[in-house]
Amino acid sequence: MRFRFSHVSIVVPDIEAAARTLGEKYGLRVGERMLNAEQGVRLAYVDLGNAKIELMEPSRPDSPVAKFLERNPRGGIHHFSLSVESIEQSTQVLGGKDVRILGSGKAQYNVAGERIAFIHPADFLGALVELEEHPANEAMRSQ
Repeated sequence: MRFRFSHVSIVVPDIEAAARTLGEKYGLRVGERMLNAEQGVRLAYVDLGNAKIELMEPSRPDSPVAKFLERNPRGGIHHFSLSVESIEQSTQVLGGKDVRILGSGKAQYNVAGERIAFIHPADFLGALVELEEHPANEAMRSQ
């Protein structure tokens, strides 16, 4: 099992305001806005070449991102994401090492239709970690 860094995800109260700030202050271009109805978020990416910054805004009040924003009204880092070749294999291996996978048994997908899973923060130094499935050749490029 190999990991590659994919992205860091930042929850923001207003994705348009965040995009303006990143453009004006840092010259970063925020891509198209997308909706992941299953996760209850609007999101957009800043592509840095070797990794991405994901901006997330809640699209409904009952989403986990909305709850995060209630606790952190100005927003903040929500999670970081690691690419893996296979979600199934990775979660099996990690589960065998007493790593808790949130929502085990229920397939989850990101906005691109890729399988994802989340590692419980208590099992990764207090950080929420998303595992994102990428085919072997894509996940392992730039070795």
